[in-house]
Amino acid sequence: MTKRRVVITGLGTVNPLANDTEGTWSALLAGESGIDRITRFVPDQYEVHIAGEVKGFNPEAFIEKRDIKKMSLFIQYAVASAAMAYRDSGLRDQDIDKEQLGVIIGSGMGGLESIEYYHEALLKGGGRKISPFFIPMTIGNMASGYVAIRFGALGPNLCVTTACSSGAHSIGESYRYIQNGLADVIIAGGAESTITPLALSGFANMKALSSNNDNPRRASRPFDLNRDGFVMGEGAGIMILESFEHARARGARMYAEVAGYGANGDAYHITAPSPEGRGAMQCMSRALSNAGMQPHEIDYINAHGTSTKFNDHVETLAIKNVFGDHAHRLAVSSTKGATGHLLGAAGAIEAIFTVLALNRGTLPPTINYDTPDPECDLNYVPNVPVQRSITSGMSNSFGFGGTNAVLIFKKVTA
Repeated sequence: MTKRRVVITGLGTVNPLANDTEGTWSALLAGESGIDRITRFVPDQYEVHIAGEVKGFNPEAFIEKRDIKKMSLFIQYAVASAAMAYRDSGLRDQDIDKEQLGVIIGSGMGGLESIEYYHEALLKGGGRKISPFFIPMTIGNMASGYVAIRFGALGPNLCVTTACSSGAHSIGESYRYIQNGLADVIIAGGAESTITPLALSGFANMKALSSNNDNPRRASRPFDLNRDGFVMGEGAGIMILESFEHARARGARMYAEVAGYGANGDAYHITAPSPEGRGAMQCMSRALSNAGMQPHEIDYINAHGTSTKFNDHVETLAIKNVFGDHAHRLAVSSTKGATGHLLGAAGAIEAIFTVLALNRGTLPPTINYDTPDPECDLNYVPNVPVQRSITSGMSNSFGFGGTNAVLIFKKVTA
């Protein structure tokens, strides 16, 4: 069977920079940071006081008031982002057979804040204090479930849980479903909200987080010599993926085409990448092979770039090994300096940034890049955006458990 082409026709996001796509893109290009002191709880008793919180989010703009209390934040963010993406795509009910409309939205940790809240309620007041909505508030696939109900999607309905690769894997698997004729349109991406005392303490005790509490907006500094860890973020990123034929038949605007997808595992360590970057190298190579592209055909990489000592060095090494001399001609940026690390939603929002870089001809910067690291010696688009017309872009996502996902996007041609 001939593989179908897959394009992106809608984008939506809620994140620490803004609660819509255009506001997010403008803030990203302006070099703004969404990271600040945590306001959701008093963080003083913890080692880390900073995170990339979503600000000013109004769920009532997207969700019936009576339903909000039934949803953890990650679900609310997913529903809002999906609504924006669906509207952006221009899809109408008459445009789509609902049995050919699917939803694949990943989440690394699901409704953790609801688990913490109701566990405390249980300890203080007993079982009668637990909401009947507690279980569906916490399960990771409820973002996909609520979005499917919202749009009457009767096709594939999945949640991918692969840590920090969840959003990217969700987009990649959606691409495969549409390629193989299992759906015409899929609402795909990732959602996460885990800025809680439990998650903060867990990551901090692993020594994974930046503790630059006095200067939060400069705490996430990918590839910089003085980086000291990642900063937790939250939010959602959603794309509408559609077969090229279906999109063309309804006259849809196409942001970009999904050209390739790679997925593999390190089989090395639960939280650390292999020192030589073998898993990342193989995953990028798989994506290139799937796209039928050579390394020199990639113009831009949105790196995983977590701002940890180990990840940034290993990812740089992997890029150099895959791309050879072309690695130094590539533009490579990490947008986590601006957003923090959205965990299960990171790959989705960074895929959106890669698509917008292609569509708008502007490469987003790596902010807070002040002191070059001799071990990280690529062009990281330091601090200011670069106007450049590109034809292809790659987005890297690597997660705990050694799970990797790489997406390749290109401009749409006839």
